[in-house]
Amino acid sequence: MKQRKVPMRTCVVTKEKCEKKDLVRVVRTPEGTVEIDLTGKKNGRGAYLKKDREVFLKAKTSKILERVLEVNIEEDLYKELDNLLK
Repeated sequence: MKQRKVPMRTCVVTKEKCEKKDLVRVVRTPEGTVEIDLTGKKNGRGAYLKKDREVFLKAKTSKILERVLEVNIEEDLYKELDNLLK
């Protein structure tokens, strides 16, 4: 049986290539809202973060998600991400 190709994505903080299942996708929808995409299939511009608390904290302090998604991110999203990674 032929092996399937494993989807690889790059973390915006560490620039490390990981399997898609090891990352969390944050999406800026066409309406301009920012959401966590657990399915990996929502419409909009996406950014991937490694499922690691240290990477999340670095993303929060450096505001790299705001630069990549080109939008201001509210504290509620960071709290939701923090709860997801616990």
